Amino acid sequence: MKHRIVVLGAGYAGAFAAGSLARRLSPADTEITVVNAAPDFVERMRLHQLASGQDLTFRRLADVFAGTGVRLRLARVTGIDPEGRTVAVTGEDGDSELAYDTLLYALGSSVAHHGVPGVSEHAFDVTGRPSALRLRERLAGLGEGGTVLVVGEGLTGIETATEFAESRPDLSVALAARGELGAWLSPKARRHLRQAFDRLGVTAHEHTFIEAVEPTRAIAADGTSIPADVTVWSAGFAVHPIAAASGLEVAKTGQIVVDRTMRSVSHPDVYAAGDCAHAIGENGRPLPMSCASAGFTNMQATAAIIARLTGGEVPTVGLKYYGNHISLGRRDAIFQMVDGNVRSKSWYLGGRTAARLKSGVLYGAGWGIAHPTFGMPKRKRRLTAAPDRAALRVAA
Repeated sequence: MKHRIVVLGAGYAGAFAAGSLARRLSPADTEITVVNAAPDFVERMRLHQLASGQDLTFRRLADVFAGTGVRLRLARVTGIDPEGRTVAVTGEDGDSELAYDTLLYALGSSVAHHGVPGVSEHAFDVTGRPSALRLRERLAGLGEGGTVLVVGEGLTGIETATEFAESRPDLSVALAARGELGAWLSPKARRHLRQAFDRLGVTAHEHTFIEAVEPTRAIAADGTSIPADVTVWSAGFAVHPIAAASGLEVAKTGQIVVDRTMRSVSHPDVYAAGDCAHAIGENGRPLPMSCASAGFTNMQATAAIIARLTGGEVPTVGLKYYGNHISLGRRDAIFQMVDGNVRSKSWYLGGRTAARLKSGVLYGAGWGIAHPTFGMPKRKRRLTAAPDRAALRVAA
């Protein structure tokens, strides 16, 4: 019987991982299935562009995995039974279960509401394609002078605010930051960011905690009312509670607690990669939820799975966070390097050169997804005899 590998999620982490596994494991011994709710690969790092009105081309996952040996199951994950090694899914063909021998959990994250009143009812976000399209439709209906408030001073918030201001100069765009705008950047990069906000006409409400969202305004902690025909919520990410509900050991964030090889500390036949993995970097701190972290954790997870199944030594992939790359519209960006303690270095790259670099990163990631088994070796690794599952638990 073939070893059944099930990958949950076909985002940056899951799609890359499925391709890596198919590229390096023999199809005579393994059966790889990817479960994803949507039929297309969604470039999450471009969703603020989609919402701003730009036309983006989405790659169909059926085309991405055609000829690779990877099976695609279009369905939504509704439950996991790690003891019985099954995943419950629901799709067009109804409810069913998928059995696995090795599970790679890569379901990513969504917007975190933090329990703020009115966010779920009145705010928009750019963490998924459906939500970005809803926001796109709402923005298209705004006339000249319409007000947009982006809540959140992180990368997503800054990119969203500047993209909207550049694409829709007829709108009044503002950003609410809990602290100083770009406080985590180096002084020169922070100055560059402020100049970009001034150039694009983005108003920054600094030291502003939004405590409620209403249909036409947001209310700050000090009682200030900020006009907003549209409020875009980008104040952090949250993972799906399905991992915690399944009995997997999770952190306070709901992320799956993994060891250095991205293997679940509670269930050794489960691995996690991307935003849903509580992975500790080389600096002793949890890796931030980001595309870069998705890349490192997916490489580590697939390398560990392959090594353990084929009897090889498990390699370690560097788990470092090198810096932040922030788009400021289509023609400007900031690339800020950080040190081992995730503190910004004095050096940064900005302007059109940084924008071209960011464009290259996005293109490379998209191309890699579109060619999941590029460089496929002529000889693939065969599996060794599968170890007893009980022995795996003892060893873990």
